[in-house]
Amino acid sequence: MKKPEKPTSGARVLRTKIKKKSGLKESSRRWLERHMNDPYVQRSKADGYRSRAAYKLTEIDDKHKLLKPGMKIIDLGAAPGGWCQVAVARVKSTAEAPRVVGIDYLEMDAVPGAVILTMDFLDDEAPAKLAEALGGPPDFVMSDMAAPTTGHRRTDHLRTMHLCEVAVDFAISVLKPGGHFLTKTFQGGTENELLGQLKRHFRTVQHVKPPASRDESVELYLLAKHFKGRQPGIEDADVEPETDREQDGE
Repeated sequence: MKKPEKPTSGARVLRTKIKKKSGLKESSRRWLERHMNDPYVQRSKADGYRSRAAYKLTEIDDKHKLLKPGMKIIDLGAAPGGWCQVAVARVKSTAEAPRVVGIDYLEMDAVPGAVILTMDFLDDEAPAKLAEALGGPPDFVMSDMAAPTTGHRRTDHLRTMHLCEVAVDFAISVLKPGGHFLTKTFQGGTENELLGQLKRHFRTVQHVKPPASRDESVELYLLAKHFKGRQPGIEDADVEPETDREQDGE
């Protein structure tokens, strides 16, 4: 999938502008104006996707060939459903035999071909509920979870990194051997301990930034491929992580 191109100089572009006297804070007005004029946002409406985030997963999958027909998928932080939509289409999940299970504490519309659990992934009961709904271990665990922002950058960073760590622990505990894991993280925010944990359990670990992720965003995705399986006695100490960094679209 190619990144939406900017129109040529000869094309007429209709841009939405939010009046400064709209009652919004200036920062909110600028964000809303940028969002409404984002080519991925406009394209998602035309393509029937719930959000522009669908293109992030599409672009990552186009490059790394992660989603295949028949796979079982768990989507953490699924709302509003864009990643579920992509997964359903690519693994050919159906309402009669759903192979995609999403979870989010936010209410969201049903996604045909997916089972959606409305509950907090951090609840103690969540892992068992996911396993029950999927009917077996997943081939791929993906997470686009991010903590609600407080406005304090360091606090927001730590809260989202905590979600990333919990997602890693969950993936290691449930994945099939050979399975994959994808999670949102931040530039400079993945601790060596977390990378080392992934390196011990997966054959390859790398950062990816798909073109649909805004250039100015510190958002990255951490991709771990080919799960080695749960192996008793793996040493957690004294392992130097080696990661590959891809700069897709930067």
